[in-house]
Amino acid sequence: MVNVSKKIRVLYSFPHKLGAQRICYLGWQIVNSLAAAGADVTVITGVLQRPLPKSVKVMTTLSYGKLRVPYKLLGTLRACMLHDYLVSRKIQGLASKIDLVHTWPLGSLRTLDMAKRLGIPTVIERCNAHTKFAYEVVQRECERVGIALPPDHEHAYKEDYLVREEKEYRQAYRILCPSDFVAQTFIDQGFSKEQLARYGYGFDETKCYPDNKPKNNQDGLTFLFAAGCAPRKGLHFALEAWLKSTASRNGTFLIVGDFVPGYAEKLSKMMAHPSVKYLGYRHDLPDVMRQSDVLVLPSIEEGSALVTWDGRGCGCVLVVSDSTGAPCEHLENALVHQAGDIETLAKHMSMLHEDRNLYNRLRENSLRTTGQMTWSYSGVRLLDVYRGILASWNADHH
Repeated sequence: MVNVSKKIRVLYSFPHKLGAQRICYLGWQIVNSLAAAGADVTVITGVLQRPLPKSVKVMTTLSYGKLRVPYKLLGTLRACMLHDYLVSRKIQGLASKIDLVHTWPLGSLRTLDMAKRLGIPTVIERCNAHTKFAYEVVQRECERVGIALPPDHEHAYKEDYLVREEKEYRQAYRILCPSDFVAQTFIDQGFSKEQLARYGYGFDETKCYPDNKPKNNQDGLTFLFAAGCAPRKGLHFALEAWLKSTASRNGTFLIVGDFVPGYAEKLSKMMAHPSVKYLGYRHDLPDVMRQSDVLVLPSIEEGSALVTWDGRGCGCVLVVSDSTGAPCEHLENALVHQAGDIETLAKHMSMLHEDRNLYNRLRENSLRTTGQMTWSYSGVRLLDVYRGILASWNADHH
C-alpha cells in the first residue's frame, strides 16, 4: 500500500536521448516539471543529453561518461529493447524505493512486466494518438498527396513497432494521454476509459511570452505554420485554405520547418504565391511567433502539439484542427476546424482578417489563462494524476 499523501517516488524510464529534440525535449521537460513540483524522481535513460536538477537521481543504460552505444548501429527498436531489459533488472533492487514507474513506448515491455510482478503501479506516456491509428491515417494521407515517407520516418508504417507498442499499452496499469483526441483513439481501439489518464503538457515561460506592443489593426495579419513539413501536419491544407481566404490579399503566410522528400515539390505552386514566405528551420521560433498574429496547424494526427502551447504563450491566436490535441476552445480562445476541412479553415482565416474585434477577443482570452499552461503547472497536474493512480491501485489491490 502506497501512502499517497507523502512525497511520491517516481522511476522515470526513457529509452532515448533525454534532453535532445522533439520527444526527447518533451521527456526532459516532464522530468523537470515533476522535480519542481516536489516529486522524488529517479531517471533511467538511454543517454542524458542535457542536465537535470540536482535533486534528480540519474542512471544511463546506453552511455557511460562520454562513451555511448550508437542508436543507429543497433537500430532504434533494438536500442530501446536493450534499455528496457536493463531497466527491468535495475528496478528489482530499487523496488522498495519506488511508488510508481513512468515509462515510454518501445522501451518498456519487460519493465512493465517486472514492475507488475513487484507490485508497483505503472504508467506509459503516449504523446501521440494510438500507434495503429497514427500509422493508418498518415499513410492514407501520404498516398492521397502522392509521396512516400522515408522508411526511417517516425510515422512510416512499422509492423514490429506496432506489435510491441500494443503489448506495452495492454501491460501498463494506466496510459497517460495528453489530449481528449489521443484518449479517443485508444477508446476506438478497445481500451477502457478507466485505463486512460488525462493530463496536459506546458510551455517554457522564460522563452515563450507575448510581445505586448499594440497590434496595427489596419495591416494584414501574419499567419505562421511551424512544424515538420509533412502531410501529417497538413501544410497542404493550410496553403490551399490560405489562398482561398481573404486573409491572403494583404496578409503574410510564414512557413517554418524542414520538408520530407518530395513534399515541397507537391506544394511548389502554392508556395510561389507572393504572400507565402518559407523561412526554413529556425532556432529562434519564439521570436518568429511573437512577430506573428496567428498560428495555423491543421494536422490529421497529433498528441498535443507542443508548438500550440508555445504559440499561445507567445500571444498567437490558434487556428487548428480537432486532431492537434491543442489546449484551446473553439470561439473562446481559438478557431478549431475538423481535420481536412479546407473550406472551414479558409473561412476561419477570413474571419480573423475581416473581424479584428474577434481576433482581439480570442487573443485576450487566450493570454488570460496561459499562466496555467506552463511546465511548472504541468508538473503539479501530473503529480495529482499520479496520486489518483496510486489511490486506484491501492483500491484494486486492497
